[in-house]
Amino acid sequence: MSKNYAMAAANRDGAGKGIARALRRENRVPAVIYGDSKEPVTISLSARDINVEYNKGHMFTQLCDLDVDGSKHLVLARDVQVHPVTDVVMHVDFLRVTKKTKIAVDVPVKFIDEEQSPGLDQKGILNVTRYTVELLCGATEIPEQLEVSLAGKEHGDAVKMSDAKLPAGTSPVISDRDFTIATILAPRKLEEEAPAEGEEAAAEGEAAAEEAPAEE
Repeated sequence: MSKNYAMAAANRDGAGKGIARALRRENRVPAVIYGDSKEPVTISLSARDINVEYNKGHMFTQLCDLDVDGSKHLVLARDVQVHPVTDVVMHVDFLRVTKKTKIAVDVPVKFIDEEQSPGLDQKGILNVTRYTVELLCGATEIPEQLEVSLAGKEHGDAVKMSDAKLPAGTSPVISDRDFTIATILAPRKLEEEAPAEGEEAAAEGEAAAEEAPAEE
């Protein structure tokens, strides 16, 4: 579990496009805090600060200690709206969390035990199909990453969810099947040589047939 990051915010009165536009002209970003059976709180954030944190890529998996005019909130970003052209943050939804809060979070995958994979040792290629896996976990115990072992994997093998080392207290949201996270592909050179060998064998067979004496 990674350390929380901290941000400061200010209360804001009202909502709507007009107020949002006015805030952005002042280099502020509108946001809202909701959840934990409490009334939503509308706030604004420094545009610079929120864009710095957003571009670090951790806001959806790392808790924030949010100070709203002296009032402390433990929150997790659940939705960030960005400008379609500039990718500048336009609005943020924060969820209040406690030690009892359970949430589904996309956790980055980290592959381990590469040196124990015969397929990779033989120049195989790791073809990743899922760079993140959605896990159900406690909001205050979000893992930084999900370790997935490649030990024993040969060319053509699938790397499944069952190869992952699940952190304590977590479970995959997809629970009805052992889904694929990656596959081990054979080197392209081997794949290209395989049909060539088959063609060579066929050519040799045709040559032998032509050299055989004709039946009278």
